Amino acid sequence: MVMPRSDRVLFPASGFTKKDAVDYYRRVAKVLLPHLKNVPLSFKRYPDAIGGESFWEKDAPSFTPKWVKTVTVSRRGEGEADIRYIVVNDVKTLTWLVEAGGIELHPFLHRAPKLDVATSVVFDLDPGTGAGIDDCCDVALLLRDALAALKLKSFAKVSGSKGLQVYVPLNTNASHEATEAFARFVADTLARAHPKRIVSKMAKQLRAKRVFIDWSQNAGYKTTVSVYSLRAKRERPYISMPLTWAEVEKHAPLEFTPEAALRRIAKKGDLFAPVLKLKQRLPGSRWGGGAPAAARKRTEKRTRSLPKEKSQSGRRLFVVVKTDQAGDELWLDVRGKFQRWILRPDREGGSQLIALFAGQFAVQKEYYSGKVPPEWRKRVKLEDAGSYELIEGSYERRRLDLWFTGKVLSGEWILEKINPEESHRSWRLSPLLRLHLPR
Repeated sequence: MVMPRSDRVLFPASGFTKKDAVDYYRRVAKVLLPHLKNVPLSFKRYPDAIGGESFWEKDAPSFTPKWVKTVTVSRRGEGEADIRYIVVNDVKTLTWLVEAGGIELHPFLHRAPKLDVATSVVFDLDPGTGAGIDDCCDVALLLRDALAALKLKSFAKVSGSKGLQVYVPLNTNASHEATEAFARFVADTLARAHPKRIVSKMAKQLRAKRVFIDWSQNAGYKTTVSVYSLRAKRERPYISMPLTWAEVEKHAPLEFTPEAALRRIAKKGDLFAPVLKLKQRLPGSRWGGGAPAAARKRTEKRTRSLPKEKSQSGRRLFVVVKTDQAGDELWLDVRGKFQRWILRPDREGGSQLIALFAGQFAVQKEYYSGKVPPEWRKRVKLEDAGSYELIEGSYERRRLDLWFTGKVLSGEWILEKINPEESHRSWRLSPLLRLHLPR
């Protein structure tokens, strides 16, 4: 597969490019990779610039190289296809992931193969309207002291967005059910003791001028932004960075650019290293024992299916139909509406096709099961239906690098406007990897 361009600007306000992101992750890999080793990973992909379209990638994309390690995890709902999470254990995988647009890294709080054992307890401190990072520092200190009273050491880091996170390393055999119950108990206790400063309930209307202690991040299906991960929350890139408790007490500068983060690591090393090895147990027997004796059955089988509606994955629906009037048409689900192109052979020959843009209409549910809706049956014939993934580009920029997974249309294709400066609607659909259009 031809990788997306490395000179693409991710953060227009600062000129920070994808090449800069790759360089940052390569330089930080020595301290980052131990925290990601054998940990299933969700990541947030930005095929275009920050502020453009983005989506969470859980299941490994169809264009994932075979050498990338994955871990198969069962979905919570019965009968649903398993998820293949990517595992980032080396610089090569990390580089590929960033080049594919994966800017933010969000690991789980467990390691394969022990997916039911929590490695840490995490408290995510989120300031509500009228509160800020200084308020998060004050609450983090209250949390630190409460945990210390329970003989638990804790470690803080900035999220890289607007809050703080406090980690309690365990590295023993605590289940996610136990850590979530413990985190909720601590959060509720602090909220009762400091009702004007802290809230532990989910309702957003309760968070004004308070700090929300999110205890729910400890559920087995939740992820938290990784230490040393880039964040794409603002116009400029910032890093989720470890802090010393002395820095939290002083409300020291709490924003770290990639350059500042690298200088700090060179000087102080990995301040989050103890989170990997420090062994601690939750106090008492109230929180239950270790992980459940029988883990859920997991399978390596990958189920190929059409994408589901409202999926958090980058997979979208595509449909190819034959019409009596126009011949073949390609429909792409773009934010809930089909963008429609009429396909014609290119007069210049070759495997590329001319695609004439022909408007849009709402996606109908019937297509998610690979069927033609009854009202369309007399006018169109279904040729192919499947999923496509956006590797790079955007509809607004008139260039899309797409990966199709269908019976007829498959592999990597470029869909781009022939002349973006002109008003005509001609595009070109060209295969990059392979072409399967049997007739």
